Amino acid sequence: MKFPLLILASLATTALLAGGAGEPPVTYVGHDKVATALAKGGDLVKASDLLVMGAHRGENGKVEIHEKQTDVFYIVDGEATFVTGGKMVGGKVTSPGQWIGTDIVGGQVHHLTKGDVIVIPAGVPHWFKDVPHSVSYFVVKVLKP
Repeated sequence: MKFPLLILASLATTALLAGGAGEPPVTYVGHDKVATALAKGGDLVKASDLLVMGAHRGENGKVEIHEKQTDVFYIVDGEATFVTGGKMVGGKVTSPGQWIGTDIVGGQVHHLTKGDVIVIPAGVPHWFKDVPHSVSYFVVKVLKP
């Protein structure tokens, strides 16, 4: 008789750990808002530890460094030459923990196309060096405290 009680206690504990009070809410974003964000750029989800955005570029970007944000890009459409690492040239602080520059020396070149995912850890220079036509992508920014 003790065995079934142990099983019930175990299942109850598992159920409490799997969900319930204190769990963050699920966030749903409808396809219309997602399509708009991918066409024009824009935030989809904001939380204390992450930001999810849709982005669209029709031209080259500037070199960026985010001291406390890891970027995860998922390419939805288009292509771009993307450079990571190396050393930023002409860097200026634009806001706390955010740098913008004009070039990268010694970085690694990636040719991004539809379906690619690239993860850029916090503190790593990165740059959409060449966008021949356009590129649409999701950005997940994981924020360090």
